[in-house]
Amino acid sequence: MKSKFLKYIFVIIVIVLVIYSVYIIYGKKDNNENNYDTAKVSKEEEIIDNIRIPIVNFDTINPILSNNAQVQNISKLIYEPLLTITEDYKIELCLAKEWSKVTNTSYVIKLKDNIKWNDGTLFTAKDVQFTIDRLKDSKVKSIYAYNVENVTGIEVIDNATIRINLDKEVPFFEYNLTFPIMSYKYYENEDFVNTYKNSNPIGTGKFKVVSDNGNVILKLNENWWNVEEKDCKLSQIQIIKYGNMGEVYKAFKIGNIDLINTDSLDIQNYIGTIGYNLKSFKGRELDYLAFNCNNEELSNKEIRQAISYAIDKQNIVSAIYGDKYYVANFPLDYGNYLYEQEKVGYEYNMDKAKELLIRKGWEFKNKTWQKVKDYRTLRLNFNLVVNSSNGKRVEVAENIKNSLEILGIKVNIIKANDATYKRYLENRNYDMILTGKYTAFSPDLSTYFGEANLANYNSETAKQILNDVNNIREEKTLKEKYNNLVDIYKEDIPYIYLYWNRSSLICSSKLMGDIKPNRYNLFYKINTWYRQ
Repeated sequence: MKSKFLKYIFVIIVIVLVIYSVYIIYGKKDNNENNYDTAKVSKEEEIIDNIRIPIVNFDTINPILSNNAQVQNISKLIYEPLLTITEDYKIELCLAKEWSKVTNTSYVIKLKDNIKWNDGTLFTAKDVQFTIDRLKDSKVKSIYAYNVENVTGIEVIDNATIRINLDKEVPFFEYNLTFPIMSYKYYENEDFVNTYKNSNPIGTGKFKVVSDNGNVILKLNENWWNVEEKDCKLSQIQIIKYGNMGEVYKAFKIGNIDLINTDSLDIQNYIGTIGYNLKSFKGRELDYLAFNCNNEELSNKEIRQAISYAIDKQNIVSAIYGDKYYVANFPLDYGNYLYEQEKVGYEYNMDKAKELLIRKGWEFKNKTWQKVKDYRTLRLNFNLVVNSSNGKRVEVAENIKNSLEILGIKVNIIKANDATYKRYLENRNYDMILTGKYTAFSPDLSTYFGEANLANYNSETAKQILNDVNNIREEKTLKEKYNNLVDIYKEDIPYIYLYWNRSSLICSSKLMGDIKPNRYNLFYKINTWYRQ
């Protein structure tokens, strides 16, 4: 009996232990699930649906009138163009649903249906006509006047169709149709430049201006037409005005603003090196060396190739720009979808430079390269023109001079004042000139390979390609044409592209989302942005 009793006791104890274990396991699971739910809520509670953007020297939120670069960046959130530009610089429909080049000097544009201004009024062709008229008005003095300088007339065919006529063919004119459109009805019977309405204008974009009392407040536009991108984690953007960049840097360091757009090479001196994310991209300033292909020696592509081998671009970027600029290889290597080759220039290689010269009959004698031609002794000795008022370019010219003299090519630097330098450019009476260009968004390369280019370079094949691409819209064919142009450049080297400037978007470590700025638009995929 005692034995049976002990067995019963043992069984009871085992059952109790099993029940207790089950309770503990499932109780913990429930607690974990509850904790997980709490964590989710907590994480959701950390999402702040507004961001703060600084602006210095604010003038007006009207982008047609503003001369402030930051206003132009922000305006892309409020106003929209007929056509826009993607992250890889393709042209893309925006307010327009279709465009066609009818003749070399005429374009027809059809507008999307049922687009509304943020006050609920309907967007029509009259708005486009009104905007172009304002851009061409000399009293307005808009930075977008360049976009329409060749426009001679705008015909409103119907409420959704316009025809734009030009005074001459403009390569890739569609890239000029990226200016913000303003409302005709909103400004009707108003002095466009001086009206009080400029403090609270209306747009068709993702955000709308709701206040300009002190600081500009943007809120989501409930009338926005783009259903595909209408969902947005942000509900508000505050544009905070500052007197100078010093105030901006201070505000960023203490967490009062969330991002800074800058071209400064010394930004870390002002905000330190931690507590933020740096999104850098190639800017719009391209510096390059142009050869005079009419020069007796420089008319030989092998001489130009040898010089290309002798110039160390990376050393220039490191020594003069502290590795804060980008080495350039071609005018489209800033991320343009038409540029598919990584390297098109000549990598720094003194041995190859010397081999090229020797192969072409040059002899290194008396510390210079010489060659007898028609009973004359030719020597590689060139003038290099640079603008004396541009200190950095003078340093670059000195760097190039040193590199070429190591190779054995004599260089005399001409430091020209502004007026003289301008005459050199106009007359093209130099051996080599160090210059630069503020590049457009268009892939038009006629500046470099077309008529009256700075290198006095003449290639009928290149000119034919330039003519062809202006009338091609099929992407594959366009890429083939541009690849052919790149190959021509690699062979002939009428220029040496040196470096791009660098632009940066400095983002607080608390600013989250898919942040992919480029030089056209800082706010791609802003619908994914939020603050923690």
